[in-house]
Amino acid sequence: MNTEKMKVHFTDNYLISPTNPIEVNLIGAGGTGSQVLSALARMNHALNELNHAGVTVRLWDDDTVTQANLGRQLFAECELGLYKSVTLINRVNRFFGTNWKAESIKFEKNELKKLPKDAQASIYVSCVDSVGARFEIAGILKELNNGKGNRNEPKYWLDFGNSQHMGQVILSTISNIRQPNSEKYETVASLPFITEEFGELLKESESTDDTPSCSLAEALGKQDLFINSALAQMGCSLLWGVFRNGMTNTRGFFLNLKDFRAQPIKIV
Repeated sequence: MNTEKMKVHFTDNYLISPTNPIEVNLIGAGGTGSQVLSALARMNHALNELNHAGVTVRLWDDDTVTQANLGRQLFAECELGLYKSVTLINRVNRFFGTNWKAESIKFEKNELKKLPKDAQASIYVSCVDSVGARFEIAGILKELNNGKGNRNEPKYWLDFGNSQHMGQVILSTISNIRQPNSEKYETVASLPFITEEFGELLKESESTDDTPSCSLAEALGKQDLFINSALAQMGCSLLWGVFRNGMTNTRGFFLNLKDFRAQPIKIV
């Protein structure tokens, strides 16, 4: 008889019944980030309908809309040349009646090695293209995790990453999340950073071609048309479950859209 308990992570209590909207920093407004923003807006509306305070999002990206973005990313021709972050946030605010914020700069330390202003949040969602950007984010999150225990202390990091046909989403805890006593489950307080668990693999897999695409056809040679939206929907479904169910036994997944295969990453 197998008596081994299922390993689960219980959501931080404050996220379940907050007095104010949960602050989220969404980093990256490209193919995946633009789709994730829409999913977060829908999630916020649903949470509000369930008498939850919802989320409030600050979107970080210093890039502007180019011709190659049209079609694969959620931008129109009339938005060419505008900052992606400002364009998307204005659109969401008009549609959902929110008051979310846009930052037209990168989420990184400045030349004086100071943290970005307004970098503090409870949840961080990264949709960045480079391995270097992930390690930069990881360093900032460790520095922000100062143990002061304030309302807005960093709690979770959800990272999205993909190649042409494949991708992954990984949920991490930024600090140990206090877990309740459970007779049914084995609780896990800490979920590792993607940079710690898969750091060497990330470095080996990074592409050396980071030149911007000049057309949609060229962009599709690097990332297929629906990989970003597929990852966004599945990844935000994971985050939704963290709020809705108050616990999870899955901390991410690998997706191969070419073969239509998804592999969950269980908590161990």
